[in-house]
Amino acid sequence: MGLVLSGGGARGAYEAGIIRWVRDVVPRELGRHADIRVVTGTSVGAINACFFAATADDPEQQGDRMSEGWRSLRIEDVIALGPRDLVRGVRKLLGRQPPPAPGQFRYGGVLETRGLEKFVIRAIPWRNIHRNVDAGIISAIAVAATRVGTGHTVVFMDTHADPPSSWSRNPLIRSVHTRITPRHALASAAIPLLFPAVKIAGSFYVDGGLRQNTPMSPAIRLGANRLLIVTLKHISDSDRANLREQELAEQREREAEQAYPKPLYVAGKALNALLLDHTEYDIDRMNRINAILAAGRRAYGDDFGDVIGEELIKLRGAPLREVCVEQIRPSIDIGEISSDFLRNKRYRLRGILAKRLFDRIAEGEAAHESDLISYLLFDGDYCGELIDLGYKDAESRRDDILRFFAEA
Repeated sequence: MGLVLSGGGARGAYEAGIIRWVRDVVPRELGRHADIRVVTGTSVGAINACFFAATADDPEQQGDRMSEGWRSLRIEDVIALGPRDLVRGVRKLLGRQPPPAPGQFRYGGVLETRGLEKFVIRAIPWRNIHRNVDAGIISAIAVAATRVGTGHTVVFMDTHADPPSSWSRNPLIRSVHTRITPRHALASAAIPLLFPAVKIAGSFYVDGGLRQNTPMSPAIRLGANRLLIVTLKHISDSDRANLREQELAEQREREAEQAYPKPLYVAGKALNALLLDHTEYDIDRMNRINAILAAGRRAYGDDFGDVIGEELIKLRGAPLREVCVEQIRPSIDIGEISSDFLRNKRYRLRGILAKRLFDRIAEGEAAHESDLISYLLFDGDYCGELIDLGYKDAESRRDDILRFFAEA
């Protein structure tokens, strides 16, 4: 069984709420823990995936530990927001940063994120990842990053068994078998322009979500045939929309039209397009493949999958097989949650300059949503709201999720 965690900056706290529910409720209802052996992540999902793999030997405490880590965050401890940091960020934005020095493993990025790096290094028991993989507690972990020099996606993986002999025939995607370290997670989570690129083995990498935000394909190639997928984009149910919801939607459209020319609003929407919008296409394609295989077996017999699989190995390096998917996504738009959080000024910032900066960013977005801020709001109280939302959303899907794990 595989756990697939997508990306989205501070939105990743939502995933902690899902994992906490799985660790709290599944053993109580089924009498055993969910047997998750393959975990893949991109962007902030890579950080959460690494934490999951590193603590998989302690499932009783895993959900609480992850949630506590997210709740402990303070914005200024994660992103430096002092006067010098902001001046330095402007200089970087204007291209006035000298080339990276030999041995420098981070470069670029408007924001200074050493605090995030320190938190990731301290919060995750990194040596446990390979120990748990060696022991077979985790069969495989994979995180994806984008290589700056080529724009290609690189999937870094650590596996208990030998890695797949073939990966993808797609020239834009390659795999590397290695021991996962903090640099792999930080590279995968390096939001382009905002966070510094991270050097791994002589090359700089940024956010893996540019091409593969929801890493379903690596999980399948690593052997998972059942996937619990956590995505961070809310999709409203238009079939249930009542008149009041339609009125709100029209109001939001008017506000969005007014906000559209603002650069920060456009930046937030661009990040959504880059980091959140791939998932539905990937899941739709997976459902089509499942339908084709099922129809083929009905028409040509049970060996249909084996026959077509042999031909597809020649074509794409791997056969097709049916995959059972359970997807969880936010029931509320996280951009709206961040907007409300900012509007009520519940975030904790010490400096006047930092407060003005966040207020200005909020003003630059639409009144009803703050997409850009939702990626950067590494505030424990805000993250706590997302954790609680994740837990609540999992609880609302209790029967489906329990059935998913019971049938494994």
